[in-house]
Amino acid sequence: MAKNKKTENSQKSKRKGKLAAFLTDERFKITLALLLTGFGTLMLIAFVSYFFTWKSDQSFESSQLFANVRVENWAGKLGARIANGFINNSFGVASFFVPLALIVLGCRLLKIKLLPLGWTIQTSAVGLVLFSLIFGFVFGATGGFLGSGLGGAHGYFMANWLQSLLGGFGAGILLILLTFLFLTFTFAGFFGWFTKTVKSVKVPKLPKTERNPRSHKNDEDDFYDDEEIEGVNAGKQSFKAIDNEIDFLVDDKKTDPNVKTLEELLDEDIELTIEAQSLIEEPLPKEPDPEDESYIMEDIAALGEYDPTLELSRYEAPPLELLEDHKSENSVVSNDELINNKNKILETLANYKIQIDKIKATIGPTVTLYEIVPAPGVRISKIKNLEDDIALSLAALGIRIIAPMPGKGTIGIEVPNMNPEIVSMRSIIASRRFQEASMELPIALGKTISNETFVFDLTRMPHLLVAGSTGQGQSVGLNAIIASILYKKHPSQVKLVMVDPKSVEFTPYEKIERHFLAKLPDAEEAIIIDTQKVIYTINSLCIEMDTRYSLLKDAQVRNIKEYNGKFIARRLNPHLGHRYLPYIVVVIDEYADLVMTAGKEIEMPIARLAQKARAAGIHLIIATQRPTTNIITGVIKANFPARIAFRVISQIDSRTILDGPGANQLIGRGDLLFTSGGDVIRVQCAFVDTPEIEEITRFIGGQQGYPTAFHLPDYTPEDNAEPKDVDLSRKDDLFDDAARLMVIHQQGSTSLIQRKFSIGYNRAGRIMDQLEAAGIVGPNEGSKARQVLFTDEASLENYLNKLARGEA
Repeated sequence: MAKNKKTENSQKSKRKGKLAAFLTDERFKITLALLLTGFGTLMLIAFVSYFFTWKSDQSFESSQLFANVRVENWAGKLGARIANGFINNSFGVASFFVPLALIVLGCRLLKIKLLPLGWTIQTSAVGLVLFSLIFGFVFGATGGFLGSGLGGAHGYFMANWLQSLLGGFGAGILLILLTFLFLTFTFAGFFGWFTKTVKSVKVPKLPKTERNPRSHKNDEDDFYDDEEIEGVNAGKQSFKAIDNEIDFLVDDKKTDPNVKTLEELLDEDIELTIEAQSLIEEPLPKEPDPEDESYIMEDIAALGEYDPTLELSRYEAPPLELLEDHKSENSVVSNDELINNKNKILETLANYKIQIDKIKATIGPTVTLYEIVPAPGVRISKIKNLEDDIALSLAALGIRIIAPMPGKGTIGIEVPNMNPEIVSMRSIIASRRFQEASMELPIALGKTISNETFVFDLTRMPHLLVAGSTGQGQSVGLNAIIASILYKKHPSQVKLVMVDPKSVEFTPYEKIERHFLAKLPDAEEAIIIDTQKVIYTINSLCIEMDTRYSLLKDAQVRNIKEYNGKFIARRLNPHLGHRYLPYIVVVIDEYADLVMTAGKEIEMPIARLAQKARAAGIHLIIATQRPTTNIITGVIKANFPARIAFRVISQIDSRTILDGPGANQLIGRGDLLFTSGGDVIRVQCAFVDTPEIEEITRFIGGQQGYPTAFHLPDYTPEDNAEPKDVDLSRKDDLFDDAARLMVIHQQGSTSLIQRKFSIGYNRAGRIMDQLEAAGIVGPNEGSKARQVLFTDEASLENYLNKLARGEA
């Protein structure tokens, strides 16, 4: 009985496995996607046609589906039946949500993203019911239009039931409230727009006027207006003349001092009128000055907190499913391996009469750490000198002795595992330490020797130097750093400047140009490969740094985090030039190549950025495969305390990177040492393959982006503003060949001369100056290529001959 039950369970599990395999098969997904998209399109055509053909097709019944009956619907009998069932008998015009959801779902299965899938399904489900009810309430049966009206049968009957329950007024208020909630939770920017609109409506205040009666001697309450006063002034002169001619008044004046002349009466009346007018006219309330900053800031603050992600509010971070889980078979360190290594270590030390009190092992992904406690009186240096002997006894490459262990009273011996484990980027990104990291720019690098996820904040470094020999995992490390940023940050929060002299490492990131990349305004490509353009871009970043420091000074803050906090809280006025500042991360893949070709032109601005750019939110990541002292100079080392060292060949290279040995004892394949100015940490770098990076960038690039890449300030070199004085009598040997090269390619580029003739950047620059002085190419135009002034080789050869004879 138990055996039969076990067999039955086994068969059930097999059936489930087959079903799961069928559902996850790519062919099934594509077939289902085509069916959903096709059926959704058919429904859309049928629904649109129904608006024009519903009268002629309204007598068509389902029983006639296969009968010889002619219908007018563009989608045929099936389309007519579906349209009638949804629009007339169900949800009316709101039925258009159904084909929308089907088309979006089908396209998503084909990995084409039209709209966010969850948002579309949620909006369609709620909108289908809500708008059917609204149309049924507002329009009713609409005289039989579309059969049951714009709301369909569902909307019509539900609206009637709702009105009988709440009355027409109550039902209307409820529907308005439901519509407001629908728009608020469906569209992220609706509530902010609504509150802004409501607050912008101002009720005009009418000036209050109060009549303040004054009595004349005759107790009259009448007052003169402005026209009356002007009339009195005009007639005053006439009455004055009359006054002179009336003698009895003069006689009365002489006999009775209380009798007033007509002129005095007029003067008194005018004074009373002006005084009354000043009392009844109160000043209008003073309108606020649009240039007044306090008024502007009050208006800005009324908008609520600024949301930098609002422009791309529907942006979704890449899902974990885009990354592969690289699992290694037989990568577990066995007890036999641990015991064997422990015995060999103890045996080797015993051969040199070194007693050990205690030994324990900590298993890492690629290396196991054996911590030993030597007996009292044993010198640490004696154990340290046995590094090669222990490596020989263990027959292992990459033995490293840490004597003593920082913060512990032990000595560490790192021994590579026989079957190293591959640390996948997926496990690192999914780790709790990375997901819950509250850092500004968290970087998930890999796993430490104790199998803990290693995460650090780039803003606290603040710059990073990456070095190692060719093929030791440096490029994978850069991809892991960039992937960490793409998984954690929104495009509005960080921008990447990518320099790729090798032209092959950063190519997949071109797809995210309008999301995460930054470039010069007139640059054609966001991935910079031309040496001259690298120089312009780095100098442009210096301008951006100075601009940001001016903004920080005006805002009275110390760093970009405080500045953005103020801006988000609406405490900075955008009309005065303030703006939200994204972090800028500059990634340079092969720094040694730039130094060898451009020299001081690239070293000086990079050193300036390394010294000052931290508070402005600009951070550098410099990688090189030649960790020599002429590449990693003292200025670079002084400003790059955070360093990553992959395996190098010699101890000298290790000292150049880390100021000490260790990198020469690594085992390669992503094995690295990390230091930020203190202790050295051994980390196994997470592995992320090129196809995974392409999937990530394709997912991001398929979403709505900004109109262009983030534009850096334009830079024009001052020394190239005027043509240089060049002695053409001492032309370079390659002058003629370079001139022909410029005409053939119709592109005046220094790097083109450098690559074609395999010469240094300085010599190529001198040749370009000579070509400009000779009138073959135009002046420098910033990051653009120079204009070539000759259009064909024949005219160039003629000119070169004249130049050789001194006739030009």
